[in-house]
Amino acid sequence: MTTPIYNGRLLQLSIETMTLPNGTTVELEFIHHPGAAAVVPMKDDATVILIRQYRHAVRKWIYEIPAGKLDPGEKPIACAARELQEEIGYRAGQLTHLLSFLTTPGFTDEVIHIYLGTGLLPGQQNLDSDEMLEIIDMPLEQALTMIQDGSIQDGKTIIGLQTTYFRRQSDSQRHI
Repeated sequence: MTTPIYNGRLLQLSIETMTLPNGTTVELEFIHHPGAAAVVPMKDDATVILIRQYRHAVRKWIYEIPAGKLDPGEKPIACAARELQEEIGYRAGQLTHLLSFLTTPGFTDEVIHIYLGTGLLPGQQNLDSDEMLEIIDMPLEQALTMIQDGSIQDGKTIIGLQTTYFRRQSDSQRHI
């Protein structure tokens, strides 16, 4: 049985009464999220484009890859393309799916789909009224160093950058 608690613009909170596989009946708080898509925008010289954005939940500026929530019925690749343009003002000649992951499966069903955006072409940035961000270009290697020193803490960004790095390493090994 599901009891709705809150239905907002971004998520829905409910309490679900369920029987676990071991036979125990429990009440679990559950957040339904429509999912999101993110893009690692990479220029031809292996420079990535990150955003530095203020996030009120953690009350600080953090580094991220462009990302956003899926609109109803929207495909993840379309969301990735939209967010890339809106947040950093670029269009990708190619979006390659890197992976999809569960963000916090202990209490939410949110899945983020991460793409690599290449063949970048300038477009028009179109920020939402609540978005405050700076656009920062840096070599992929520098971004990886920032993960190691704790400057980049956002999970989707860490996963996207590291997956991009390992994919590039794997591709270069195949060409030897």
